Amino acid sequence: MNYGFCHLSIVPLREQASDSSQMTSQLLFGDVFEILEKPAYNWIRIRNAFDAYEGYIDPKQQKPIEPEEYKRLSQLQLINDRNTEIATSEGIMQLPPACSFDEEDLIIKGFSYSLPPQLLSFDNNPLHNVSQIAKDFLNSPYLWGGKTPYGIDCSGLTQSVFKILGIKIKRDASQQATQGKTINFLQEAEAGDLAFFDNEEGVITHVGILLSPSEIIHASGKVRIDPIDHQGIYNEELGKYTHKLRLIKKIL
Repeated sequence: MNYGFCHLSIVPLREQASDSSQMTSQLLFGDVFEILEKPAYNWIRIRNAFDAYEGYIDPKQQKPIEPEEYKRLSQLQLINDRNTEIATSEGIMQLPPACSFDEEDLIIKGFSYSLPPQLLSFDNNPLHNVSQIAKDFLNSPYLWGGKTPYGIDCSGLTQSVFKILGIKIKRDASQQATQGKTINFLQEAEAGDLAFFDNEEGVITHVGILLSPSEIIHASGKVRIDPIDHQGIYNEELGKYTHKLRLIKKIL
């Protein structure tokens, strides 16, 4: 088995081995992954260690690492909760929130970086204000497969916010709905609980973070705050319900 390290700020993870294929997720700086397949053409199929999500990336957008490095770096140590500038052997790099860092300055395959200040410990995270962390993403544009303030989808928002909180959750809304403890009534929900929404076929297609039993932050067009009740999300600008509530889960 071969392994890789994401040494760029954001790398698209594509459904198929093509630049024109849709982006289904992203690798963020510091992510490590297994290389599952090396097709004859210029792509590799990978599995991200953080959430086991699979897809194709351009091999020029990664650095090969040894199994020992993969094992160490897959045990997430440090994380940033805001946009961060980092000094690397290839120059200054601007990073989005929710990137991953080793416990000390890292050198791999001729690439190195110096740890920036104000990093959080993933396993001993002092931040507990989930509402404030989520609000830091307000007005980020919606982007299918995105996980950063520069473009984000609904489950990318929940995953990145919870990663900053030191909690691993899966990538897609339907996958995240299998985690945590079910809350039976919206009135019993607390800030940080996840609300899930389904389509006409009963398939869960949307997720958001409850700020209270009557308010939700979610990515729909942009990251926004809307009212919610037992029916679902009500968009006051459109004057209608846009998402039908299916279930509520407590993750924190």
